[in-house]
Amino acid sequence: MTKVVKSGRQRREHGEGTIFWHEGRRRYVGVVSLGTDAQGRRRRQTFTDEKRSVVVKLVRDACRKRDAGMPLGAARDTLGALLDDFLNRGLPPSARSASSKAGYEWAVKKHITPSLGAAKLRDLEPKDIFTFLQGKVREGLSQRSIKELHRVLTVALRWAENEGRIARNVAALVDPPNASTEGRPSKSLTLAEATSLLDAAEADDSTIGAYITVSLLTGARTEELRALRWDHVTLSEECGVPPHIMVWRSVRDGGDTKTKRSRRTIALPARAVSAVERQRARQWQTGVYDLVFASEAGTALDRHNVLRAFRRVAGKAGLDPQVWTPRELRHSFVSLLSDSGVPLEHIARLVGHSSTAVTEAVYRKQLRPVLDDGAVVMDRIFGATG
Repeated sequence: MTKVVKSGRQRREHGEGTIFWHEGRRRYVGVVSLGTDAQGRRRRQTFTDEKRSVVVKLVRDACRKRDAGMPLGAARDTLGALLDDFLNRGLPPSARSASSKAGYEWAVKKHITPSLGAAKLRDLEPKDIFTFLQGKVREGLSQRSIKELHRVLTVALRWAENEGRIARNVAALVDPPNASTEGRPSKSLTLAEATSLLDAAEADDSTIGAYITVSLLTGARTEELRALRWDHVTLSEECGVPPHIMVWRSVRDGGDTKTKRSRRTIALPARAVSAVERQRARQWQTGVYDLVFASEAGTALDRHNVLRAFRRVAGKAGLDPQVWTPRELRHSFVSLLSDSGVPLEHIARLVGHSSTAVTEAVYRKQLRPVLDDGAVVMDRIFGATG
């Protein structure tokens, strides 16, 4: 039973709602009436604190929002529950495709909900969003992933704002932290590990096998290879120009590469040429597709399926499938070139960076102090036949 101490009680000022001392909790309690719900039941919002001044401020703020017609939300509403509802019925029309929905689910279920799901909507502040994103920078997420998490939060809270469940979109008040200034924690395969993985990929004789081979031997980004078209591939030497791929597209929004400097033409090492030739023969048996690395339906490979298939091949190579991802193939490419004495400016050009500063910031753990073309170096490291 609630015990209220009446003696010495201060007169309640206009707009404070109801404030009293709860003997059992040994705290001040403030109650704001929010009217009734659709079933005619009374709705209240409650605040507690050891200091009366704190409760007074919270109650006054709630009364001000209520009187201004601003939504307050239920006291127990959490961000996690809101995001579940958002995924079920709040996705924008542009995100109804399977791949787009998978991107939202990745952001919500893997990152946002585990970190912020328990937060009360009414207590959520811009600093909470920034702290969350900053933590993801420390975990090693790329700048693109940080921006995507921020975008999903902003879209979800904008939907909640339109639904009348929150008073303001706190994510829209935050500028995401810059991941590139922190450097990106990463790891790379040793020469022995890379050799084992390359052998396993060639033995697998599948689309993912060819994908791994080309990725490791050219350093192309995963989103660039998933968008690679056959009309951007040359598998024989022509007029003194070696076999090569033209990296001009990606599966990013709009199909553009990450930056203008990312557009580049990369010579193919001999083992990559063999892998792509086998991939072409494999596709001719089932039908010719526009994409080099396509699904059975001829569409671009889904990144989640690429990860699962990569882990299968990595396991065959004796690597821990839970430790390595396709992203490390690019890091390993940089590391192997650096170990072979390739100058930093040439590595930056091969991986499509705008400057050596970007290469140093992202791959500093893979760079060794010390032009051969990247394909020449890869032939020297791994040999010309698989």
